[in-house]
Amino acid sequence: MAHYDLEEQEQIDSLKTWWKMYGNLVTGVITAVCIAVVGWQGWSWYKNNQAVQASAVFAVLEQALAANDAQKIKATAGELVAKHGSTSYAALGALLAARHSFDSGDLKTAKSQLSWAAENARDEIRDLARLRLAAVQLDEQLYDEALKQLEAAPAPAFDARFQELRGDVLLAQGKKPEARAAYQAALERTEKAAGAGRELLQQKLDSLGEAA
Repeated sequence: MAHYDLEEQEQIDSLKTWWKMYGNLVTGVITAVCIAVVGWQGWSWYKNNQAVQASAVFAVLEQALAANDAQKIKATAGELVAKHGSTSYAALGALLAARHSFDSGDLKTAKSQLSWAAENARDEIRDLARLRLAAVQLDEQLYDEALKQLEAAPAPAFDARFQELRGDVLLAQGKKPEARAAYQAALERTEKAAGAGRELLQQKLDSLGEAA
């Protein structure tokens, strides 16, 4: 029994020595892990809470659009951007509000809303915002700015539309060879498609005649 007690005491002494050497490190690691877990849970709660709040504001925006209430549309879209800019609701709201602003003849507001979505939205929503913004800039003869919006490679679903609009801008600049190349690229990307869109694209290409 005495031998067992002595062996046990040696283990305890060894453990005490080890703890003196590494105890602070172990405590620090455990504390860091606990903070990380709590932080992740807090961030998840914050994101979910933001999404719920943004959804409610977006519903108000949809109601304002249905009622054609320009003032509420602008205010609600602005609230989404200011308070819930990290959510997809803000980007969608900016696109919807921009469409209303454009149809109402308020190009300045439409461009501002589209610019925000083009810079802050993700994936296809961002591509759509860039496409619409470039179209507005084309109407305003801001050709270089429009081409800049079309520089980044879009998602495959928007590739043909980006190329076609690039062709429209280049043609407006009088750059027929470059426009022809853009239209041809757009046509190749819609090779398996059919309908009025492809026919119009073919007409644009044919109107330029044969390459010199």
